[in-house]
Formats: sequence, C-alpha cells, structure tokens
Amino acid sequence: MADVLKKVPVREQDPKVRATNFDEVCLGYNQEEATEESIRCLNCKNAKCIQGCPVSINIPAFIQEVKGQNIEKAYQIISNSSALPAVCGRVCPQESQCEGRCIRGIKGEPISIGKLERFVADWAREHNIKPEPPKEKNGHKVAVIGSGPAGLTCAGDLAKLGYDVTIFEALHKEGGVLVYGIPEFRLPKDEVVAAEVENVKSLGVKIETDVIIGRSVTIDELMEDEGFEAVFIGSGAGLPMFMGIPGEQANGVFSANEYLTRNNLMKAFRSDYDTPIVKGKKVAVVGGGNVAMDAARTALRLGAEVHIVYRRSEEEIPARTEEVHHAKEEGVEFNLLSNPVEIITDKNDWVKGIRCIRMELGEPDASGRRRPVEIPGSEFELEVDTVIMALGTSPNPLISSTTIGLDTNKRKCIIANDEDGQTSKEGVFAGGDAVTGSATVILAMGAGKAAAKGIDKFLSDKNK
Repeated sequence: MADVLKKVPVREQDPKVRATNFDEVCLGYNQEEATEESIRCLNCKNAKCIQGCPVSINIPAFIQEVKGQNIEKAYQIISNSSALPAVCGRVCPQESQCEGRCIRGIKGEPISIGKLERFVADWAREHNIKPEPPKEKNGHKVAVIGSGPAGLTCAGDLAKLGYDVTIFEALHKEGGVLVYGIPEFRLPKDEVVAAEVENVKSLGVKIETDVIIGRSVTIDELMEDEGFEAVFIGSGAGLPMFMGIPGEQANGVFSANEYLTRNNLMKAFRSDYDTPIVKGKKVAVVGGGNVAMDAARTALRLGAEVHIVYRRSEEEIPARTEEVHHAKEEGVEFNLLSNPVEIITDKNDWVKGIRCIRMELGEPDASGRRRPVEIPGSEFELEVDTVIMALGTSPNPLISSTTIGLDTNKRKCIIANDEDGQTSKEGVFAGGDAVTGSATVILAMGAGKAAAKGIDKFLSDKNK
C-alpha cells in the first residue's frame, strides 16, 4: 500500500519537451491515482479545508465520493459551490488555501485537493455531465458585467436561484482573464475554459460579447431602459502598471497583459495565426508574481532566452511555488534582488538592454515582506531585445466614470461591501479585481458568490 503521508505523484510533461510546446504541463490524475489519493483523506468532521476555500466547497464529501468511485456525485457536490471546477483544479493556489489547512498536512503532505477537483471536473466533461439546472425562473432580470471568474460565478449562482441573467462581455470571446491572461499550457482554452462557460450557459445564462459597458451602453441605461433590477460588476483589472523609468516607451517593451493577450486570445503562438508580436531572442520579465511566471514561460516557448528580474529574494516571490519550480525546470533564469533603473535603446528606439541595480532587504513594509533597498554603485546591464513589465494591474475607470453615484478609491477600484458586494449605488454590486485590484481567480469567484447572495437578498427584500 502507498505511504498515506505522501501525495500520489501527478504526471507532468518532461521539462525539456514542454519548454518547446504549449500543451498542458500537468497531465492530472487518472481514475486509479485519484482513488488512491482520496483514500488518504481523513474525512474530518470539522473540516478546516472547507474554511480555507473561498467558495466553500464541501471538500471531504466530494473526496469520499471519489473514494467510492461515484464521480458524478462528486461533481454535483463541487458544482453546488463552484461554477469553474476544472479551472480551479488547475490554477487555484491550493497550497495557501484548502491544502494549507489540511489536517493530513500536519504530519505529512496535505491531500492533493486541487488535483482531485480537476480529475472530477475533467471526468464530468468527458462524460457530458452538466450542473443541475434551476427548477423554475422567478421573473427577475440581473445584468452581469464581465465573463471572467467573478462574473461567471455570480451569474451561475443567480441562475440556479431562478434569475434571468445576462452577461455583457467587452471582448469577442467569453472567459475574461481565463482566456486572455492565463497561458494555454496552464489552462487549455478550447478544451477546458469553453466547456466551463458552456456549463454556466446550460443553467440559462445568456452572454452578449463585444459590449463595452460605458461605451456601448451604461449601467444606468441597463437599469432604467432595459429592465435589469440589479447589476453585478465583475470587469476585472485590465490596466497595466509601469515603473516610469527611462526607455519604457521603447519598441520591444510590453505590458504582461498585452503580451499574454496576443499569445492567448490572438493565438500568436500558432503558425496558422498572423498575429503581430515581437517574440524576442533575449527577454527580461520584470516582476515576481504568477503573471510574471506566465509571461516568462510563454516567451521561453516562443524561443527566447528568458530572465526574471525581481527586486526581492526568492523567499518573497509572490508567485505560486509550483509556477516558480516549473519555470526553473524549463530554463528560465532568475535575476533576484535586482531592480531595473533604465531600458537601454538603439538609435531606432528598439530595446537593446536593461540597466539594473542590485538590492538588499531591509525592514518589513506594509505587505509584511522585507523592503528592498538599493546598493549604491552596484548597477549592471542585461543584454535583451524585449522587456515585459509584469507589475500588476488596476481597474479601467470607464465603468465607474460613466455610472452616476458609483464610488471608487484612490486606485480607481470600485468600493464595495466585503460581505455582499453592495456598492454606493443601490442595486449595483461589484467584486473581484474591479474591487481589489489584481488577485487570484478563486478570490474573484468568492466575491462573485457573495454578490449573488447579496443580490438575491436585495431583490427579495425589494419585491416583498
């Protein structure tokens, strides 16, 4: 019998092979492996893993169904709480959430909750199992802005309660950050994301693409002229941040948002798509978050030598440990305790290098991480032809600036109640990156779920 203190290993593509393709890195569990891993679960009565899940999946219950090989029942348990299980099983930071609370992890390795969730969701997709639809409609209309994780979750939960829900998406493709921001090798678009979106639509949710709220139509018009009784804003945070250093406007400098969108949504990685992009032979990616790892690993697959430039040490890198590990395995170089001070250009204003200064760590700052401090006289240069800035994003102010009575903070994030997503404007709720700034998929889903409850209570009270 396998060691119950250790996880059942998950199969992956060989690093040297996967560094040359955009196929999914992690191959997931098969039925035998999933059953073996599920046996490790202690089925705790006071399950701390549920407390660590932003959408409160009944984790022990679904794992017990996997153990009994009742996979369809396991899927229905998960889908009661999550609209996107195949996505979450792949991209959630389980190590700091459900798995981080797992009791099995005290004396051994925690249960591979994410990999089991992925197995169940993939099995359901392969067997054409859908979430249970609502029994009847209640006759009330709700608009959802954005078809990313927050919007899809809010829409799915409201549809299950009987609401007539329409999602308005600015791009031509549904999925939000799931389709434009996360690379194919971490999250397959046609196979996984499209199927999850279809599951939400199977609940009765309608999605209208190419609708830019604030331009095509305003929130006030949706409520006053089109009969929507409540609106949820889940429009994400799509405006990239830059450093403001010399040379940042040069040819060959990208925001990670633009770079990943061209590769993911516009399929620049495929030879049969004529998408303009500077692939680069030597690429510097500035930043240490998950987006930085995604951009670096994408550039590597496009044939570049890639350097991560990050101003703190490896201990402070905010990206998932798994993503850092995969990047290293694939050959990404890490220039830690280094911070760019200038992008060097040639006479035609194309990038030819990046000048950095070495850093040391001082006292902790507001984030709890030790503050990086420049070391005088330690400047050095990296010879690169492409620079990708992965420094975070903020919400586009278009929606807030075209909506009467909608308050924002100094970062242009919409101000909303943590418990139910209610904003300063009656009947308008918000959640996800539009409220918090850039964060994780699962936190956006948690906000969408809370807002769905808030909208249901608001409309129930209003229509008494």
